[in-house]
Amino acid sequence: ASFICLELLKRYDMDAERVREMCVLTTHARIEAGHDRFSYEIVSRILPEIVPIDTLKKFAGHDWLNMTVLALNLSGFVNGVAKKHRETAKKMFPGYEIRSITNGIHPYTWTHPAFKKIYDEYLPGWANEPELLVRVETIPNGEIKTAHYVAKKELVDYVNYVTNKGMSKDIFTIGFARRATGYKRHTLLFEDIERLKRINKKYKFQIIFAGKAHPNDGHGKRMIEDVFSYIEELKDDCKIVYLENYDMEIAKKLIPGVDVWLTTPERPLEASGTSGMKAVYNGVINFSVPDGWWIEGCIEGVTGWAIGPKTWEHLSSEEIHYMEKNDLYGKLEYNILPLFYEHKDTWDWMMKNSIEKLAHYFNTHRMMRRYMVDAYFS
Repeated sequence: ASFICLELLKRYDMDAERVREMCVLTTHARIEAGHDRFSYEIVSRILPEIVPIDTLKKFAGHDWLNMTVLALNLSGFVNGVAKKHRETAKKMFPGYEIRSITNGIHPYTWTHPAFKKIYDEYLPGWANEPELLVRVETIPNGEIKTAHYVAKKELVDYVNYVTNKGMSKDIFTIGFARRATGYKRHTLLFEDIERLKRINKKYKFQIIFAGKAHPNDGHGKRMIEDVFSYIEELKDDCKIVYLENYDMEIAKKLIPGVDVWLTTPERPLEASGTSGMKAVYNGVINFSVPDGWWIEGCIEGVTGWAIGPKTWEHLSSEEIHYMEKNDLYGKLEYNILPLFYEHKDTWDWMMKNSIEKLAHYFNTHRMMRRYMVDAYFS
C-alpha cells in the first residue's frame, strides 16, 4: 500500500506536503519481519521508475527501501492499533508522531445467534449502537447462562464430531486460537506438565486449540507439533484437541463456546489482538498477558484476569517469563476454576461484566468514529 504514496507524488509534481494531506498510515506489526525492506538493486530491476531513485531514497531510506519508512514520511497522520502499541511503535520509529486508535471488532458478525436473540429482545438496536450493551444488567442471569449453554453445546458437539474426543458441556473449557508464530507462545500453558496434571485432578478442565502457521514460519509449525506432543502426553489426564483448518466459520463456533479465552503473547509484541474482543460479546471471560488491547480492557477479577507482572514493572525477560508461568497456573488453580465450579453467582457477574464493560467499547463502530474524527477529517 505504501506505493500509493509514490503514485501520488508523481501525480502532484513531487509535492510531498500535498501527498501527506491525503495519506493516513496505520502501522501494526511489532516484529521486524512485519516491516518489509528491499535492496535498491531489486527495486531498480523490478519496480518501474514511478519517481526518480534519488527521490525514492529520500523518503524510503538511503540504504534500503523500507516500506514502513516510506509510508511514515508521506503520511500526515500515523497511528498504532492500541495505546500500548503507540508507545512501542514510537520506540521502533523514533522521531515520528504516532498516535493510537485501538482496534475493534464487528459486533453482529462475532456475536453468537443465541446472544443476538436475547440482545434483540432486551436491548433492541444494539447491533447498530453497541453502546447499548452497557445495559446488559437488565438481562436476567438465566438468559445469559442459557445463551452461553447453547453456544457451548454447539462447540462441544462440533469438536466431538470432528475429533471423537468425547468432550463434555459441563467441564470448564479453555479456548486458544492464534496465528501460530513464536511470540504467540502456544506452549506456555505446558511448561509445567506435572502441575497441570495436579490442577486437573482438583478441577477438571478441557482445552481447545486452533490456528495455522505461515508456510514459511518454521518456528510456528514446530510449535504446533509441540502442542500435539503435549496432547499425546496428557491424553490420560486431560482432554485437549487442536482443530484443523481454522477459519472464520470455526472461529464463530469456538470463541463463543468456551468459558475462558486464553492468550499468552510475549510482551510487548502483541500490537492489539482482536480474538479476545470477539469473546466478550458472548459472555466469555478473558485470561491474558497484559499486552495490546487487554491492557485497556482488563480490570483484574472484574472483566477477567491478567497473566504476569504489571505493565509498568521493569523486570528482565527471564523474570517476566517466570512470573507469567506461575501466574498462569496460580490463577487457573486458585481463582478461575474454583470460581467456575463453586461460586456460580460470581462467575455470572463476571460474564456480564465482560459484556457490559468491554463490548460497548471494543467494536468497529467506535473505532471508525475515531478514524473519521482523528485521522480522516481532523
